[in-house]
Amino acid sequence: MFRLKRILLIAPAEMTRTPAFDRAQALARASGALLHIVAFDHVQSLALAGLIDHDAMAQAREGYLQMHRQWLEQQVRFQRGAGVQVSTEVVWARATPAHVLEYINDFHVDLVIKDAHHVSALNQTFHQPLDWLLVRDCPACVHLVTEAAHPKPLKILAAIDLSHLEDLTQGLNDRILGVASTLASKCDASLHLLNVANWSVVGDAAMSVPNLSLDHSLCDAINDTQQEAFDTLAERYGLDEQHSHLLSGVPYRVIEDFARQNAFDLLVLGICHHQALDGFIGGTAECLMNRAPCSMLMVKAMPATA
Repeated sequence: MFRLKRILLIAPAEMTRTPAFDRAQALARASGALLHIVAFDHVQSLALAGLIDHDAMAQAREGYLQMHRQWLEQQVRFQRGAGVQVSTEVVWARATPAHVLEYINDFHVDLVIKDAHHVSALNQTFHQPLDWLLVRDCPACVHLVTEAAHPKPLKILAAIDLSHLEDLTQGLNDRILGVASTLASKCDASLHLLNVANWSVVGDAAMSVPNLSLDHSLCDAINDTQQEAFDTLAERYGLDEQHSHLLSGVPYRVIEDFARQNAFDLLVLGICHHQALDGFIGGTAECLMNRAPCSMLMVKAMPATA
């Protein structure tokens, strides 16, 4: 069972209230979890000026950071009055993956929340965005918020993958549903389960084509196996037929369309990073990073035990 005790919100360096603030505070209030908000701030002009007059710039930097601290405190005043345990901190550092991941590891959180930053495919070719690296390397679940029309999510979609043996993903499907069902319970949200069977297509690229070479008996066996596993998971989490959806097609396309057509507030799906493939977080997750029509929460497979 997923236990949500500590939430970390990575606030933008700009003193701007974003959708991630509302989502983080709503989840903290609904779950009773401790919420900590950190902003990484680094003004290059102050840093460079400090090379000339260290003492004067140290005072200027402290004054600037104090202004940022006061702004963050203003954002949480109402939530404290409503009983939410919330703390804030401003760190004088760039929000590099190394700095952010070190902070996350030291704080031992269950859920990291930040605003999603979409990066074009061309830019991804030359550098790996912070969102992507967090999803790949963060030990906690990562929630990327695109908008918060409903700060407390009302409809949650858990997308699982039954195309692999469960022991190869260290119970990832069960973890996805565990996280999604916990959030749905805390937020009084409706929970839906989706699996997309993709055995009928070759690859998941834009030019995927139907695979007509599979024997019909093999197709039936695959369908039966996935249906049985799907029904078992749905029953385990108390989901009826109206909340359980077994579809076929290219996974990221079907998930994207289904989430958009049914106006989900939150999509929960898994990633399975392989150390041997440094740039790999899972084809479906990668495709959805810049395409999902709603906020996403990424669940990582538990590390293998010896």
